[in-house]
Amino acid sequence: MSNSFLKQPKSVWAVAFACVIAFMGIGLVDPILKPIAEQLDASPSQVSLLFTSYMAVIGVAMLITGAVSSRIGAKRTLLIGLAIIVVFSALAGLSNSIGAIVAFRAGWGLGNALFIATALATIVNSASGSVAEAIILYEAALGVGIAAGPLVGGELGTISWRGPFFGVAVLMTIALAATAFLLPASPPAARRTSILEPLKALRHRSLATVAITALLYNFGFFTLLAFTPFPLAMSARQIGLIFFGWGIGLAITSVFVAPRLQRWFGTLPVVMTSLLLFGADLAVMGVYAHHREVLAIGVIVAGLFLGINNTLITEAVMAAAPVERGTASAAYSFVRFSGGAVAPWLAGKLGEEINIQLPFYVGAFAVLLAVGVLATGWKPLSHLRTPAAHSKVEAEALTAADA
Repeated sequence: MSNSFLKQPKSVWAVAFACVIAFMGIGLVDPILKPIAEQLDASPSQVSLLFTSYMAVIGVAMLITGAVSSRIGAKRTLLIGLAIIVVFSALAGLSNSIGAIVAFRAGWGLGNALFIATALATIVNSASGSVAEAIILYEAALGVGIAAGPLVGGELGTISWRGPFFGVAVLMTIALAATAFLLPASPPAARRTSILEPLKALRHRSLATVAITALLYNFGFFTLLAFTPFPLAMSARQIGLIFFGWGIGLAITSVFVAPRLQRWFGTLPVVMTSLLLFGADLAVMGVYAHHREVLAIGVIVAGLFLGINNTLITEAVMAAAPVERGTASAAYSFVRFSGGAVAPWLAGKLGEEINIQLPFYVGAFAVLLAVGVLATGWKPLSHLRTPAAHSKVEAEALTAADA
């Protein structure tokens, strides 16, 4: 690590700060799901639509982010994304019905898609020092944001369920101003990207296999994220602290543990093992769904497996098909987010109409199916079975897609 690592241009720190706030949105609403349901007289399945609308729009928007950025430039794409987040997060905080919040979360998802698809390239191009150091800075912002989201949401949620939404609006406004004034203008790309390229990339069986694996795994992921706060039945602050532990575990294993396991055992074996362990964790949470202590521990432990899986399955995407990294990432994100958006609503529906154990069992079954689907690609993805060291190019692609 050179001495220039922390001596970055102000423009880089502005974008990094915005990254922290953007990634906070992943777990920000977890602690306030139950208060929203209670105060707006909404069911768990209705409240879980906050995740469904958000992720569905992100999935579809990933098809167009490359086309937008290549035509108007990175800075304008960043600013448009930030402005959309500011407007829709504030509108969500002003809402008085669950339907309005769900709709405004969808708009928030569009802004987030435009922002996160462009942020890494902006930091890499503007940072001083090596590309690897710029990527570490970006990964640090990602980890801080994911971990801090539930914690901030829990603290602001003790004041009002509207607090986290207004908090994001204020912080993103600061990030928007800093990015507008400190980041130099960026010209459009030399080659314009087509929105059809990601869809065509899915013709490759290896890429489609990994994408469907991620779709099924997301059923378990969003069951954990969107449904667990209801059987926990704790205060916003307590739920925020639990998911803060989840985020810390995810960040640590994603950045430090996953690369080492990949070098020792290879990508595919480690992904399949982490999925099996995550599925077992969900099954245990299902058995003990009426015991809050077990659920709390299960959430934190899940973060350890999810960090490993998020990192290595994303690398598998980058090496799955002979297409550009951005195209592979967009195709993969489209499938996993668009399909996975069903999971939060389904988990809430099963929990309120049958029992609180069934969502965890369904999530565990979906994760086991993901292992089966990935196993069908054992031959097409044979290059991912052997240990290999990460290159700087792989690391750049990895963090871009993981965002």
